[in-house]
Amino acid sequence: MQKWRIGKITVTKIVEMEVTGGSRFILPQATYEEILPIKWLQPHFADERGRLKMSIHALIVETPERRIVVDTCLGNDKQGRRIPTWNNLQGPFLADLAAAGYPREAIDTVLCTHLHVDHVGWNTMLVDGPDGTKTWVPTFPQARYLMGRVEFAHWQSQHERDDMQAIFADSVKPVHDAGLVDLVETDHRISDEICLVPTAGHTPGHVSVLIRSEGEEALITGDFMHHPCQIARPQWSSMADSDPDEARETRERMLEELSERPVLVIGTHFAGATAGHIVRDGNAYRLAV
Repeated sequence: MQKWRIGKITVTKIVEMEVTGGSRFILPQATYEEILPIKWLQPHFADERGRLKMSIHALIVETPERRIVVDTCLGNDKQGRRIPTWNNLQGPFLADLAAAGYPREAIDTVLCTHLHVDHVGWNTMLVDGPDGTKTWVPTFPQARYLMGRVEFAHWQSQHERDDMQAIFADSVKPVHDAGLVDLVETDHRISDEICLVPTAGHTPGHVSVLIRSEGEEALITGDFMHHPCQIARPQWSSMADSDPDEARETRERMLEELSERPVLVIGTHFAGATAGHIVRDGNAYRLAV
C-alpha cells in the first residue's frame, strides 16, 4: 500500500487492478517505438519492451476532519461494459479498503473527478433487496457524493451509447435517487485544505483535486493525463477524451503551472511510484520520482 503525506493530510492508494500492455486503445500514439526512447518511464511506468503500465485505483484523502474517497474504480458485479474484462468483477476492493483502516461506513465524502466507468464503479454495490431481487445501493452510506454539475448534466443526457446508459443507471443514478449526491461547480472547495481545479477536455466537467496543508501541495490528476508518457508528449490525447484539443491545452497549461512550484502530482492511473514532481526536460517535461 502506498501512502503520501502533505502537511496534515494523508493520501492512501487502494488498487483495484493493474495492467501492463493493452493500453494502446487509450493512447494509440504510444507505440513501443515511441515509448522506449523516453527512458525515465522505466521501470515504474513502462517495461523494457515499451509496454505501458497502468493502474485503476482509488485515493483516500484523510484530513483531521474528513475521510474522502477520490474516484471509485470499476466495482464488482457490473455489466454492459465495453471492455469485456471489466464486466462482473469479483475483486477484494472493499476488504482492501477496510484493511487500510477505511471501512466503507467510515467514509464521509466520495468525490468523482468525472463520471467515466472506471471512476464511479464502487459508488454502488449489488445486494439482495427485500423481495429477493438484486438491487444497487450506495456503497458508502454515510457519505455525500460530490459530482460536477456540468459533468452530471452531460452524462444524464447521453442516450446514444448503451454502455454509458448502463454506467449511469447502476453507478450514478442509485446514489442520486438516495439523496446522497451534491452537484458542485468545477472550482468547489471541499474543506480548508482541499479544492477542485477545472481541467476540462477529457470530459466537459472534468476536475482535478488540489491539496494544500502546512505549506505543502499535492494534485490528484484525474484523467487530464492517463499516463506519464503524456508528460513527455502532452500532444498525445486519449481516445476517451471528449474534446482532444481542449484536453491537450489543459495538459500543456497544467504541466507548465506544475513545473513552476513543488507540487506532488499523484496520478489517478499512474502505476509504480504513482507520484512525483513535474520538472522541465529540454523542450518537454518529465515526472521526477
